[in-house]
Amino acid sequence: MSISARNISWRIGKKLIVDDVSLNVSQGQTLGLLGPNGSGKSSLLRILAGLRRPDSGSVLLDGTDIARMGKKQVARRVAFVEQHGATDANIRVGDVVKLGRTPHHSPFSSWTVADDHIVTEALERVEMADRRSQGWQSLSGGERQRVHIARALAQSPVEILLDEPTNHLDIHHQIQLMRLISTLPMTSIVALHDLNHAAMFCDSLIIMQHGRIVASGTPDEVLTESLLMDVFQVEARVGVSPFHGKKHIHFL
Repeated sequence: MSISARNISWRIGKKLIVDDVSLNVSQGQTLGLLGPNGSGKSSLLRILAGLRRPDSGSVLLDGTDIARMGKKQVARRVAFVEQHGATDANIRVGDVVKLGRTPHHSPFSSWTVADDHIVTEALERVEMADRRSQGWQSLSGGERQRVHIARALAQSPVEILLDEPTNHLDIHHQIQLMRLISTLPMTSIVALHDLNHAAMFCDSLIIMQHGRIVASGTPDEVLTESLLMDVFQVEARVGVSPFHGKKHIHFL
């Protein structure tokens, strides 16, 4: 088992945001987190990444409680791509991606040829290698998102967690990114709004509502017309695409 959560709960004041959530994600699996706005997806991702401590419950990485691991130890294996990453500094694209190598260095270690190769490969994977010397402030929102994903890939993580990674991307880069995530040799947990992307690219899904898991399983098991109405308040027909053989949702 790569990453798991046991009875995670987290609240803001008296409001329960994540309510008794348990999950298990196997090594190399792509798990999609779905749910309406405010369902707790982003908060759960931050807890799983070790960026927020739950009020109760635990997160385990290969059976080890993340609370017992040092921040650098966690950062060596868990990468997190937030929904709205920002910086005011006009640093170069290549330098942003180089930050992903920070957990793998001590204050006295030198940059290596291997580090440079990892950064280059990460930029190539998101089609941003030709922007390596370009300033951050000159990039569009979609280009910045792709650089953030390259920075996460440069961490060489075992698990990568992504919060709405297709936001700001055009349709070409949405498909390219989801295809990349689904083929990465690492565990991926990705919060999504696009149900058809989830059906096409995720091995399994978790549906959240009001901070709780209300359904889990494969896309075929989870994406039903009744669930779409109950959770998302949309009327739809669910069929199979003749193009890729996966579930496809037609909204009415």
